[in-house]
Amino acid sequence: MMKNVRKSAVIAIGNAIIVLLCFIFITVGLWKVLSNSAFDFNLKQSMSGEPHEDIVVVGIDTESIKSVGPYPWDRKVYAELIRKLEQAGAKVIGFDIEFYSESSNPQSDKLFAEEMSKYKNIVLPSHANVEGDFSRSTTVKEGELITARSIEQPISALRQYANRAHINAAIDSDGVIRTNWLQINTPEGVFPTLGLAMAQLAGVNVDKYIHSEPLPNRPRSEMYIKWDAKELNFETVPFARVLNGSIPPDTFKDRLVLVGYTAPGSDEGSTSVERHMHLVYAHANILNQILKQQWIQPTSSLVTLSIAIVMILLFGFLTWRLKPIIGIVTVFIVSALMILLQYMTFAYSDIYIDTIGAVASGLISYLGNIAMKTYFETKQKNYITKQFGRYISPDLVKEIAKNDSEIKLGGISKDLSILFLDVRGFTPLSEKLKPEEVVDFLNMMFNLITERALHNHGTIDKFIGDAAMILYNAPLDVPNHPYYAVKTAFEIQKGMEKVRKDVLDKYGVTISVGIGINTGNVVVGNIGSYLRVDYTAIGDNVNTAARIESSTSANQILVSESTYELTKDDFDYEYAGEKLMKGKSVPLKLFEVKGIKQAPASQKNRGKVS
Repeated sequence: MMKNVRKSAVIAIGNAIIVLLCFIFITVGLWKVLSNSAFDFNLKQSMSGEPHEDIVVVGIDTESIKSVGPYPWDRKVYAELIRKLEQAGAKVIGFDIEFYSESSNPQSDKLFAEEMSKYKNIVLPSHANVEGDFSRSTTVKEGELITARSIEQPISALRQYANRAHINAAIDSDGVIRTNWLQINTPEGVFPTLGLAMAQLAGVNVDKYIHSEPLPNRPRSEMYIKWDAKELNFETVPFARVLNGSIPPDTFKDRLVLVGYTAPGSDEGSTSVERHMHLVYAHANILNQILKQQWIQPTSSLVTLSIAIVMILLFGFLTWRLKPIIGIVTVFIVSALMILLQYMTFAYSDIYIDTIGAVASGLISYLGNIAMKTYFETKQKNYITKQFGRYISPDLVKEIAKNDSEIKLGGISKDLSILFLDVRGFTPLSEKLKPEEVVDFLNMMFNLITERALHNHGTIDKFIGDAAMILYNAPLDVPNHPYYAVKTAFEIQKGMEKVRKDVLDKYGVTISVGIGINTGNVVVGNIGSYLRVDYTAIGDNVNTAARIESSTSANQILVSESTYELTKDDFDYEYAGEKLMKGKSVPLKLFEVKGIKQAPASQKNRGKVS
């Protein structure tokens, strides 16, 4: 009872430690890399590849650079672009191009500004300085707008006619862009992100984005980008073709036009769906998301922790209730279902459940409980091995445990060597001893017998009063078992010399041991009823061994002819004559062991009765 209480206490404490560790791991973001990978995978697999039809990109590509000339271009080029796009009926024009300093041609700057002054639908970008003086990181507070120390804006000649927006990228620690700050608080006021500014100018309802609840552990007005398309999915036209009029004007009518770099190696960043995406398409994805009114809503940390606790308890329960193979398969299936649930929920509702931490916590729980279960099972196995080792050789017990060998139920026919032993002179000795002294004496005797039997790979079948029955070659095979049976008998008689002297000196009584050995085919196994079974051997050869023992005189070892033939090269024998045993029609030849010669040679058929 106490052992079970201690075991339960250890399991409870172990699982409490597992829960604490998993809580710490989730809190400090240990699984963040895996969670980000799962998030990116969900985005890639669920993206439609069909951006909103109102978005078109005018790209500064290799073709345009060859046609217009080396970059940077004279700003009159942008004035011309605006004129053509406005004439074509563009609803909003957003530049992902910085105009933070005056060009070398003031007249071109003036021309650009004059063209912009004619329209109210043009967005020029700014860049907020949100990094610290001594660090390239940004400090943010949950629930508050991210605050910039300063802001880089277009030159004043352009700024007065442009709608303002920021083009800051929110980059995760692994260098991937997954979110965007919809608004940044600056000394010059609040600046919307480029996509949000263009959507506002187009008359799109953006209240859900401006007044959204803060994401968990994120500043206010930060949004997970719903990457719904890659670069090639967006309709893109070369800048130069717009200038030369080869693009039909209807291409831009009532559409939102983004102008940015698309030439290789320029203005690129790593995103969830492409490792080298031109960032004008990042703004295009944000604009697409707002036009489609999509919002990725991650669940709270409390939900993640709750799922993790359920997984910890479930996997821990499965560990103790299921067999190892079934448990591993079940854990794998449950983990796969959790990840599938994460994907399906995201794909069809834009709700992101971070199950990676929960699954990882469940696996930690499984491994931790497997370790505890293995510890207790090993401890129990060692206990059983120790207890069972009192009956059969510890070497045999280890072999059973090592090989997972099964002792077959019922009986099997097998060649065994059977040793019977009886203490002579025990009755007069017991009359002189107190009951507890009788028990002590028997224990001393049986210790000697047991030690020698187990040392020689024997199985103690039973003790019967002051007698014993020992089997060799069962339950596992023992090569040269007749040799080990005779060797056991010889060593017991040698050990009895000291016992006999001590008893004679102390009590004045002479005791001795008679031992009989026979080798032959018997039925051995678990024999009895469903209520009580014994592992024993039965058959004529067992009876013969018992009758040989009853024929021995004091301190004598007698063996049958079958045992003699199998061990005559290993021991010195003296022919002891023939004796007619009860139930036998032919007298049995007996041989007395006189000494030991050598260890047995390795012979293939040694131990089998011919």
